[in-house]
Amino acid sequence: MSIDRETFDAASEGELADLSTPERVLGFLAAHADRAFEATEIASRTSLDSGAVSTALSRLKERGLVEHKATYWAVTDDTDRLDSYSGYERATALFDDRLGEEDADAWREHAPDQPHPSEDA
Repeated sequence: MSIDRETFDAASEGELADLSTPERVLGFLAAHADRAFEATEIASRTSLDSGAVSTALSRLKERGLVEHKATYWAVTDDTDRLDSYSGYERATALFDDRLGEEDADAWREHAPDQPHPSEDA
């Protein structure tokens, strides 16, 4: 997986230490928490081997960190579970450095007032 030159120059060697495949997969899904992806797309977008991604997804699912429906995968919305996973913190920090931290107030400002019809129970 490549990184941009600005990240390369600004990051310490420790920050650039390779993330494990599960950390990279989880970090990718967390950075795109509003979407679900097929394993092949995750592999393509993270420059990882598709077999390694499938294995990582299965292990992350066993830990309750990702959810799986049909051929799609998404990060869990259980923030307590995510916070308890040490690799998540490292992956989140790396993605925050690259993409910037989320601004919860800005997100709420643009969030719909009514739930999506699929959220009605």
